Amino acid sequence: MQRGRYSTTAEKKFSQVMAQTIKTGIIKSNLIPMFAGLTLALYTYQINPFNKIGEIVFALIGSILVMGAAGAFNNLYDRDIDAIMERTKNRPTVTGEIEPKTVLWLGILMSIFGIALLGLATPLAAFLGFLGLFFYIVPYTMWTKRRTIFNTEVGSISGAMPPLIGWAAIHPDVTHPAILGLFIITIIWQMPHFYAIAIRKQDEYKAAKVPMLPVIKGVKRTYVQTNIYLIILIVTSFLFVSLSLGLTLVALLLNVIWLVLSIFGYKKMDSEKWAKAMFIYSLLHMTVLFSTVIIYSLIGIFLDL
Repeated sequence: MQRGRYSTTAEKKFSQVMAQTIKTGIIKSNLIPMFAGLTLALYTYQINPFNKIGEIVFALIGSILVMGAAGAFNNLYDRDIDAIMERTKNRPTVTGEIEPKTVLWLGILMSIFGIALLGLATPLAAFLGFLGLFFYIVPYTMWTKRRTIFNTEVGSISGAMPPLIGWAAIHPDVTHPAILGLFIITIIWQMPHFYAIAIRKQDEYKAAKVPMLPVIKGVKRTYVQTNIYLIILIVTSFLFVSLSLGLTLVALLLNVIWLVLSIFGYKKMDSEKWAKAMFIYSLLHMTVLFSTVIIYSLIGIFLDL
């Protein structure tokens, strides 16, 4: 009995360490836009999903592996600043629960197998997967994160790759206005989202010497820049017009509400409460928008089967 209990505890501990190392929470949240891009491509080109089962499976597993590799490499490189910040100080790469060499090999193997699986879907999906991984590791993690207030903008490029990967796994034309709209919205969404986190955690970022916008330029500048991005987000809603008036209106409504919340919330709340409200709404925004795209696409697909 004792041996079985210890074995179960060890397995649970191992799974927790692995989950934190590859950031399974981020993987799950990024699979939603990936699947949105995938289903949108199926709907746009009226493709029977049962004819693309292989591509769908390869895209799903490949994306999980590439995203996990990005998380592993990021944890490996950021061990020093993670040790300073309250919300990251208990990561296995900081506490020593996993060896740096193990994390390195984990990231390498997940990268290789992930890109290979995406390649079995389509070569373009593999290229986009590699591009997203590269941007997250080199331009973002290793270069801009510690050097410039524009680190969020640089990181947003890799963060917006999932819908492109999903679309590319089904169809090679990634210049269609619908997927460009999804891609741009995913890019712009990240600035208000991460600015809100940075305001709430600015003391931690300051201690770790990470030059987030509110740390270097203050909350007022962050508020102004947030509103600029939200206005751009409103404009990008119209990229859905060529595909669906319904999706356009949903995106437009969500984006306008976000801007209104930002302006009036900033006037009526202190910066901490405003940032919290903006963060919560950003999660609601992403969930509703991408879920709407997925549901709309799936209904359209199966009605035409």
